[in-house]
Amino acid sequence: MKPVSTVSGRAYPWGAKNVDTDVIIPAHWLKTITRTGLGRGAFETVRAQPDNLFDDPRYAGAPILIAGDNFGCGSSREHAAWALADMGIAAVIAPSFSDIFSGNAFKNGIIAVVLPQDAIDRLIEVARTDSVTIDLE
Repeated sequence: MKPVSTVSGRAYPWGAKNVDTDVIIPAHWLKTITRTGLGRGAFETVRAQPDNLFDDPRYAGAPILIAGDNFGCGSSREHAAWALADMGIAAVIAPSFSDIFSGNAFKNGIIAVVLPQDAIDRLIEVARTDSVTIDLE
């Protein structure tokens, strides 16, 4: 895996709290042991709703997801990190993460950035119109 020092581009300004791994990738997608193709099932229940931001063309291919507190809670399925990576997400920004999700994200090259809620709120506003850059250097 190639080291990452910056991630730049549009960001999904989601902000949802307590997003569990069942929301990230529903259980019926877990029949595979390959990492490819899971992006199609990522956020399937959210994508079933009209006008969801994951299908909004403004954010197509966004490498960054901005989420709320306790992102990745629930089961320990590594498929959640695989699904995010397969849909092109290289970084998730949230006030907190499940420990197991953080470990799975790290193992799969996804940066988990922790910021306070007030910074998340401001970043969500910015991401609605502008690109975001994460610089680890």
